[in-house]
Amino acid sequence: MYYVDKTRFAVDLVEHGSYYFLSRPRRFGKSLFLDTLKELFEGNAALFTGLAAENRWDWSTKYPVIRFSFGGGVLGSVADAQSSINQQLSFMEEAFSLPTRYPDLRGRFKDLIVRIADSTHQRVVILVDEYDKPILDRIEEPQTAAQIREVLKDLYSVIKDSDAYIKFAFLTGVSKFSKVSLFSGLNNLQDITLDARYSDICGYTETDIDSTFSPELFDLDRQRIKDWYNGYNWLGTSVYNPFDILLLFDTRSFRAHWFETGTPTFLIKLLQQRQTFTPDLGRSIASDTLLSTFDVDTIPTETLMFQTGYLTIASVDHIPGLMELTLKYPNLEVQASLNNCLLESLTNSRTTPIRHISKLYKLLSIPDFAGLQGLFQSFYASIANDWYRKNEMSTYEGYYVSIFYSYFAALGLDIHVEDPTNHGRIDMTVKFHGHIFLFEFKVVEMEPEGKALEQLQKMGYAEKYRSTGQPIHLIGVEFSKKTRNIVGFAVA
Repeated sequence: MYYVDKTRFAVDLVEHGSYYFLSRPRRFGKSLFLDTLKELFEGNAALFTGLAAENRWDWSTKYPVIRFSFGGGVLGSVADAQSSINQQLSFMEEAFSLPTRYPDLRGRFKDLIVRIADSTHQRVVILVDEYDKPILDRIEEPQTAAQIREVLKDLYSVIKDSDAYIKFAFLTGVSKFSKVSLFSGLNNLQDITLDARYSDICGYTETDIDSTFSPELFDLDRQRIKDWYNGYNWLGTSVYNPFDILLLFDTRSFRAHWFETGTPTFLIKLLQQRQTFTPDLGRSIASDTLLSTFDVDTIPTETLMFQTGYLTIASVDHIPGLMELTLKYPNLEVQASLNNCLLESLTNSRTTPIRHISKLYKLLSIPDFAGLQGLFQSFYASIANDWYRKNEMSTYEGYYVSIFYSYFAALGLDIHVEDPTNHGRIDMTVKFHGHIFLFEFKVVEMEPEGKALEQLQKMGYAEKYRSTGQPIHLIGVEFSKKTRNIVGFAVA
């Protein structure tokens, strides 16, 4: 068994504040960190022998802990949410031998805090795990989600009202709802989601992999581990997805372990409804305030993708009064898996994309350009005419490029969109098997045929990569909205 010590973060938090909020994607270790906090406050010193907290904590004082968790199961209605809260309050009342005195949730919670503090002569610690999951479970039904939000808002308001009885409070979730909508009055809640000091509070660092887990690396490609599972960043140290790493070491197989545990159906529907240009997903721009909050009826695409773990921070640009963040896919697992799901949505088929993806890999490896042209044309020919009739997105030029891009991205290839040169920008650059492929896209209804390859040559885009000594291939791809397919495919 292995143990990655995060206890220094727990002690730091207690030493520097009292009320905290942390947002991290699912299966990143939030619940485990709350377990650590619980054991720390309850004074279970034996569990911390040899860890960072051992000599930094006063083990002579024990604090009562109230813990809520909404991570188990799906709460599909207001009644479900209320039932879950009632059950958890009953469990805690029983644990502290306190009979129920009030019928309403808010009254019971408030009374529980006060009576526990009075009976133990210590202020109470409150831990809330997956505070937002009941809302997210019904985010596709705004009316129901809003009703559940009001139930939770009433519950969490008790924390602010009970300040005199609370030693420490820590809330975790996937998303951060605005203070007005969910944490009204809880204005002393410190959000450490984008605090560089706590970027690696959950997840494994490079050092963790190379030291703690070094016995597990013997037959695995170290760079491949990094490419597939590292890259999550919250303005500080980057981390690996812990769920992926543990399953990789168990199965010895590079798979989309984390992605496969929760298909982002709502996210895919949202991207399609908003006619998202998929090449833009891996290079989005957002402010820190945009990424920090959303609500049931206001869900910015970048915010949702960042908070759920499908995008992460690539770089930061500080502007007076504003912090501008550039987002990217965290790693190849997310890039490949998300784009595979997008292809299924864009083509309205779950089986066709995977067959094409396999062929694309083989043809690129050769490379076989005649075969690639035929395959690219089959991308679009396989889309049922009825889908075009029903889906407005197919009328947009970006739709054709989105499908083209997502096939390459689903392979987990090294792709650069709008690749800058000193003469302009290459539409798409792909590096694979020692070859460099430069793509230019055109729509023939807008420009004459042959212009795509001509632009690649005229602008001298290949010069950027001459020094690599690798074969460079210029590929002009031309689409027709009328035929709904590729009508030009020129290679030089």
